[in-house]
Amino acid sequence: MGPKLARYVQLIAIAAVAALSLQSPARAESARHGIAMHGEPELEPGFDHLPYVNPEAPKGGRIVLALQGSFDSLNPLVVIGVAPDAVPRYVLQSLMMRSADEPFTVYGLIARSAEMPDDRSSITFNLDPRARFSDGKPVTAEDVRFTFEVLRQHGKPFHRSSFGQVKAVEVSDPHRIRFDLSGSNDRELPLIIATMPILAAHATNADTFERTSLKPPIGSGPYAITEVRPGERIVLTRREDFWGKDLPVTRGLFNFDEIRYDFYRDANTLFEAFKAGLYDFRLEGDPGRWATGYDIPSVRSGRIMRETVPIRLPKGMNGFVFNTRRTLFADVRVREALGFMFDFDWVNRNLFFGLLQRSDSYFAGSELSSAGRPANDRERALLSSFPDAVRKDILEGQWSPSSTDGSGRDREVARHALSRLAEAGWVIENDVLRKQESGEPFAFEMLVNSRQQERLALNYSQSLKRIGIQARVRLVDDVQYWRRAAQFDFDMLQWFWPASPSPGNEQRNRWGSVAAQRSGSLNYSGAASPAIDRMIDALLEAKSREDFVSTVRALDRVLLSGFYAVPLFYLPDQWLAYAGGLQGPASAPLFGTNVDLWWRQRP
Repeated sequence: MGPKLARYVQLIAIAAVAALSLQSPARAESARHGIAMHGEPELEPGFDHLPYVNPEAPKGGRIVLALQGSFDSLNPLVVIGVAPDAVPRYVLQSLMMRSADEPFTVYGLIARSAEMPDDRSSITFNLDPRARFSDGKPVTAEDVRFTFEVLRQHGKPFHRSSFGQVKAVEVSDPHRIRFDLSGSNDRELPLIIATMPILAAHATNADTFERTSLKPPIGSGPYAITEVRPGERIVLTRREDFWGKDLPVTRGLFNFDEIRYDFYRDANTLFEAFKAGLYDFRLEGDPGRWATGYDIPSVRSGRIMRETVPIRLPKGMNGFVFNTRRTLFADVRVREALGFMFDFDWVNRNLFFGLLQRSDSYFAGSELSSAGRPANDRERALLSSFPDAVRKDILEGQWSPSSTDGSGRDREVARHALSRLAEAGWVIENDVLRKQESGEPFAFEMLVNSRQQERLALNYSQSLKRIGIQARVRLVDDVQYWRRAAQFDFDMLQWFWPASPSPGNEQRNRWGSVAAQRSGSLNYSGAASPAIDRMIDALLEAKSREDFVSTVRALDRVLLSGFYAVPLFYLPDQWLAYAGGLQGPASAPLFGTNVDLWWRQRP
């Protein structure tokens, strides 16, 4: 080869390499300390600690927490069994950790950085070589791949459906793993993988993972389970050898040497135990108890402290849920009619001291709510392919749940309800509502698992009785309740779907058509609508915050138009009661306070 030809070949090779660099998005990727769902993370690289923690919080002492009900497993990542959140919260760690002060942003934890192209068609995690499980073994990319496969095959429906979109997984070295997400069109999927709790492959049996187990797992988190009393108590002890105690995302967190979970059978016993000083931290959810139950000596003496923290999150939907798999509730006119009969004004005044607000959206009290807002151009474009999916009054932001005169016997709303029911073929005969064609009486069961739910259901049942409907209220224990709920073996139950400022893949598990047929999903209503599926896809595809807000509002309008639940109410504030001697940060993050931010004051 002559000099000119050699030079020509060299130039061609250089050009080819340059062209390949331009065509390959991976070449343009750089390591990121954090990933945000929309835009960029608020915290710059090299941040010292999360802004809502006290980095100088003292370590030490014990905190006792309490939960209502029981447990028969320590694994909350599978469908079978009832398990508390202790393991994924304190024992296991994820690749990256979610900030409690941003809608959806994650920062490096087990993975010290991540690489991701702009189209989010893949994500590569670079693991921190210092990461160790509690038995001293290193956390490797193989542990990450093992966890991914186990959760995709045996995990809860949310993980199965989300991880099922991953095209391939590649481990290039012990501290580097790449997920191929091409074709998923799901911009949230990289963050979901980043928040996957990592299992120890050498200490986890994939073949038995789906079964209930009370064996404490090995994890890389700040605590290890040191005591298990089935159905009674779980004790976690802070690890002195926790590898990540000086990381920016953990500094100021996990301050107690011991965390103990105690379990109580019912709400009254739970509260009495708190008053007696048997546990330390309580999020109060009963307005009546908040208004009157804390007028006790221990509050007046300062042994118990109370605090009201404004809730900055979307309020979600709390409602009586119709199981539309039942023929009785298949007609949307029937579901709307029954919604008229919940007398919020009477209930709020007489049962809850006027402290609640009415749910009018699945994202109430936030910019994501469609309530009171006419649809914008982006929403209308999204919904144009589904002209019958949204009612006109809901599209124009003019709908709201029915209001009454507060008497508990408002005849006007009863007339509206009977009118809708008549359109669906139901008529009153001798004070009994019957199907006009068959004479079948309108009767169903309301499934509840607490005295508080029972009281509200009985009130609603009495209202329905006024229009000839027999709603039987059945109180069952926790185990039976969750088993029946998971199998959709109910007519109606009360449920609360919380909402984050960044709704995403969890909406598929709540409302997707596939989830409606999958046991263990949260699609309790059985909603199966192409319009809902498309709105969920659209919110996952949104690149800007503005576009995202519009798609969530469009989803909200479709859900409201389906009348899948009778809207109930929400708490406008977070009510805290805690033992004197505990202290938390001066201000709460976006997601509200929790005990992981708190510490015990030194004498």
